[in-house]
Amino acid sequence: MKIAVIGGGLLGLSVAYELTKKGVGVEVELFERANQLGGVAGSMPFGGGEVDRFYHCILSSDSDLLELIKEVGLEDQVRFKETKMGFFHQGKLFPMTSPLELLRFPPLRLIDRIRLAYTILHCRLFIKNWHPLEKKSVEKWLIRLGGRRTYENIWKPLLNAKFDGGFSNIPATYIWSRIVRVSSASDKKAGKELSGHLIGGYQVLASALEKAITANRGRVHLGANVKEIVIENNRAVGLLTDNGFEPYDKIIVTTPALAFARLIPGASEEYRRSLTDIPYLGIVCLLLGLDRSLSPYYTLNITDTAVPFTGLIETTNLIDPRFVGGNHLVYLPKYILPDNPLGRLPDEQIEEAFLEDLKKMFPDFHKSWVRDIRVMRERFVEPLHSIQETWQTPAVHTPVDQLFLANTSQIWPELTNGQSVTTYGRRIAGELLENFKIDSKTLEASPS
Repeated sequence: MKIAVIGGGLLGLSVAYELTKKGVGVEVELFERANQLGGVAGSMPFGGGEVDRFYHCILSSDSDLLELIKEVGLEDQVRFKETKMGFFHQGKLFPMTSPLELLRFPPLRLIDRIRLAYTILHCRLFIKNWHPLEKKSVEKWLIRLGGRRTYENIWKPLLNAKFDGGFSNIPATYIWSRIVRVSSASDKKAGKELSGHLIGGYQVLASALEKAITANRGRVHLGANVKEIVIENNRAVGLLTDNGFEPYDKIIVTTPALAFARLIPGASEEYRRSLTDIPYLGIVCLLLGLDRSLSPYYTLNITDTAVPFTGLIETTNLIDPRFVGGNHLVYLPKYILPDNPLGRLPDEQIEEAFLEDLKKMFPDFHKSWVRDIRVMRERFVEPLHSIQETWQTPAVHTPVDQLFLANTSQIWPELTNGQSVTTYGRRIAGELLENFKIDSKTLEASPS
């Protein structure tokens, strides 16, 4: 049985790896349009070294991701370290790593700090079923739990920065999921926040997965332009690429929904339209390679409206600079909606504007500190889910026979990260293999 997997990001690689590992007799081929695997988790040459295009970290609670890393022989390349988090508020930096620092946070009154702490504890300890949160506005929910002053000073600026101002219809599930994940980074015994990374970044994991797939008799095609998924009588029968038509028994697509819709002109117009209706956040991110560190914080959350970044992530407060060309790496991300003109500005204008805003945070900053600089853009980074619209998430089993969709829009309420993607890839591969009824005893697919 021949199975095609379209998309060579971590999700597509995880699906293909699990299929080749568990599916005896399965012929798996993965197609990636770019000349490099990894997608948004990929790397690039920068500042004399190889660095992640975007920032990533591993938490000690990322069990599936760490298990996958171990399976492909990279366990000894993982490094964990205590990290610090800060806030930039009204022109000043404040530490916000420990509960004590939260309770000392000067911009809030004592009662507001207590209510902020209560909001975090409420999410961590008392919410086990997230489904009721889907019906609640994140704004109203946060005001009810933490009060309006806390909302206006902390949550509203963070939500504005994350959702490019368009969070009025975002459910409370988002904040709950984020708080639960961030709090899982804490070493409860030591009272410290621990984060980890792979030496060489996720690109090393992508390369190891490629080797494992080929070792399991799978094939990986880079620079592969899939023009169309050929559909006959409402059944996917193969792929049309630059090399012509190739038949496949099953096709699994891991791309964003809009890209998937363009590949299936033979599907119903109603289904294709439902895919194009799924909104995504994009990102514009300025990466700086500096000759010195800016602050002791791995993550700086920004609640100062004078600075437009979503945050400031200094990854070399986690990663030893010697692993990334000896530079101090600072990522300045700005999440954007599709109609934000920032996404269409030339790199030079973005560099100039972002550096001016960075100087608002660090008045001593000088351009002479910059060893290298790069603007990265990605159109599809994170799918947006609206209040009570989880039902609109596309199903894995599409209306087209033998055609399956597995992408990040289905991971909700988990946030898109290495752990959630690899967990989902493993689960989907297992479910599909069960559906195909392929194991060591049988190679036949179940009836449609």
